[in-house]
Amino acid sequence: MSDSTPLKALADNGVSIWLDDLSRERLTSGNLQEVIDTKGVVGVTTNPSIFQVALSDGESYSEQVAQLAADGSSLDDAVTAMTTQDVRDACDVLLPVFEATDGLDGRVSIEVDPRLAADTAATVEQAKHLRDLVDRPNVLVKIPATVEGLPAITRVIGEGISVNVTLIFSLDRYRAVMNAFLTGLEQAREAGKDITTIASVASFFVSRVDTEVDKRLDAVEGEHAEAAKGLKGKAAIANARLAYQAYEEVFSTPRWKSLEDDGAKPQRPLWASTGVKDPAYPDTMYVTELVAPGTVNTMPEKTLDAVKDHGEITGNTIEGTYEESSEVLDALERLGISYSDVTAQLEREGVDKFEKSWEELLAGVQTELDKAAR
Repeated sequence: MSDSTPLKALADNGVSIWLDDLSRERLTSGNLQEVIDTKGVVGVTTNPSIFQVALSDGESYSEQVAQLAADGSSLDDAVTAMTTQDVRDACDVLLPVFEATDGLDGRVSIEVDPRLAADTAATVEQAKHLRDLVDRPNVLVKIPATVEGLPAITRVIGEGISVNVTLIFSLDRYRAVMNAFLTGLEQAREAGKDITTIASVASFFVSRVDTEVDKRLDAVEGEHAEAAKGLKGKAAIANARLAYQAYEEVFSTPRWKSLEDDGAKPQRPLWASTGVKDPAYPDTMYVTELVAPGTVNTMPEKTLDAVKDHGEITGNTIEGTYEESSEVLDALERLGISYSDVTAQLEREGVDKFEKSWEELLAGVQTELDKAAR
């Protein structure tokens, strides 16, 4: 990657650039290696929606589908075989990055079945199953930060499995996620596992917060309408910046220090959902406004290209913003926009969206299996 691009500046400021996309086509064409070489990508995230789009391109998967149909694979097993192959191959492409960064980056995420979001025990079992199927040291298993997901996160970390915690919207839930991570590390240490190899990121969702809050701000009428207009596009960044404040607090405690002394690596905040949904906003804002050391930003390629083309990286844009960020959330409450209601709704919608994508994925693969069987 060129020494003078905004992406290089982003990396120099301590932000790991991950790509929020994966497909068989991206792997077989050499495109994944290309974005690593030319755009500084050092990790990959996937989710049910990404796989649903990837597998709708039946051509890339036709050979494997034919084999799975011939073998009489069940629908769930076929989907697992296809998604884990893509993740395994991506892990192999990113292995040199993983080795060069001592396991910090070079990571590829795969999500547990979103239909298990409310089932702790089944989530734990599937996390172990996915870890074993992918069988690569640089895989991260994604577990949603639902109430039922929290004990699963602890147990999976306790088993020595690296985890990407996903669908985090609220500060309270983020603190609970960090606690689940630390408890899992403590359990792993107690069990004699090598905690130096356990990695984790906490995926804090950004743009969706503005989408929901802006909709509610648009509905404010009368004497407060002007104040409401002035708050549009501010909630998501304020929320994420306060999450970083929580991260700084938790990872400077004696509890963390004890684990760090034994070689544990912190759970990094990962900014997810960083593609801008409202064309009125700068297309790089969820990247340039969330620059701080020890973070990950996972971007769809469109956002990645926008940052490369015209992103303005001006150093740490989180430091010194906590008071102003708190004021944004307080101002929303004063207008009657409930933070807890917004974040609870976003979590429900996030789980539902991934479930719907998974159902569409299953339906699409079933169609391809039926065709191959004929």
